[in-house]
Amino acid sequence: QAHGMLHQWRFLTAGLPQLKRVWKAYHIGVQILSGEIDHTPALFVISPQGNLEKLYVTQMSYASVPQLGQLVAQNVAGLLPGHPQMPAKLSYAQAPSIGPTAPVSLPRAGGGTVRLGRGEGPRLQMFFATWDSQVLPLRTQLEALNQYQSASASAHLPPVVAVDEGSVEPSPAALTGFLAGLSRPLSYPVGIDASGRVADGYQVQDQPWFVLTSRTGRIIWYYDVATQGSLTAPALRAAVRAALRAPPKVSLPATGEVPSSLAGSPPPLAALHLQAGRLLGSEAALAARLRGLRGYPVVINAWASWCAPCRTEFPLFASAAARYGRRVAFLGVDTNDSSGDAASFLTHHAISYPSYQSAMWQLSPVAPVADLPTTIFLNAAGKTVNVHTGEYAAQGTLDQDIAKYAG
Repeated sequence: QAHGMLHQWRFLTAGLPQLKRVWKAYHIGVQILSGEIDHTPALFVISPQGNLEKLYVTQMSYASVPQLGQLVAQNVAGLLPGHPQMPAKLSYAQAPSIGPTAPVSLPRAGGGTVRLGRGEGPRLQMFFATWDSQVLPLRTQLEALNQYQSASASAHLPPVVAVDEGSVEPSPAALTGFLAGLSRPLSYPVGIDASGRVADGYQVQDQPWFVLTSRTGRIIWYYDVATQGSLTAPALRAAVRAALRAPPKVSLPATGEVPSSLAGSPPPLAALHLQAGRLLGSEAALAARLRGLRGYPVVINAWASWCAPCRTEFPLFASAAARYGRRVAFLGVDTNDSSGDAASFLTHHAISYPSYQSAMWQLSPVAPVADLPTTIFLNAAGKTVNVHTGEYAAQGTLDQDIAKYAG
């Protein structure tokens, strides 16, 4: 709008070999899984002479979309002839997010309000925007939620609330028009998150995105429809039940000890358990280890001692490895870290498997790693079948991915 460029975007695509050459030239990390492409969210500003003037690598934040647009407009204006002045109307002060532990009332589509946050029991939320329907079967997913909602009470499952991300809708009327075009009305409420602060607080990273929260407001499961596919009503019910089922209590080992739950593991996996909490060799040693683990699915968690989200999710991997480690190989990869800091970290974080040391770029033969933490799933043939970028915030989601990709 500021530069008169509405409807002047050009969207380019090509065959996979040509795309790969472009990604490599621009140093873009890419994941291609189940026919879906996910990549580094980079915005390059290139001068008429072909020089890179600005590079923006955006973070997922629904509340800051307008501020990011203002920032880009101001910076680009400085590169244009005459350097036109761009007024800065928006503050760059941090917009505090609203997480599931905080009660909040959102405007409800059709009138009234919708209440989110901690309550009398677990809650299931699905975040979406109407433009999702351009690339995904959004209507099918919303209809599946109708079926889920009708059976939720009798099945003793939490009710569902849909949340429209008004902060990224093309207009305030987009939701009204979309709902009016559905073949049947929705049997559950749709709240409107006009500021984006709720999506940020619920750690929404894509759309549509499910979040299951406990009575106290803890996130216990989430699901990315865009990369993992739509959920039928029976599949959604099964996933929610599994997430609500508390994982069995497992006593985590001290460094170098093997938990009793892993006794009797096959020799290749038992060898991992005997190296619990140890920091081993480099990328070459990791590659050799992976060859020796052929025949078993492998879960690789890339972490670093300086990475706060890595520290947060570490207990989830410790619990999962102690429960699934008799049939799944777990490995850590300490990435872009010093051996001293990594060893100290492992001393205070008990796990039942070893870690190797590597740089991010050295993991590219297994999968592209652009950020930490990243979790890589390999099947029994050693083929990468899924890459999860970012923190696992819930044991239920990690367990579900292990069952799906390393089952």
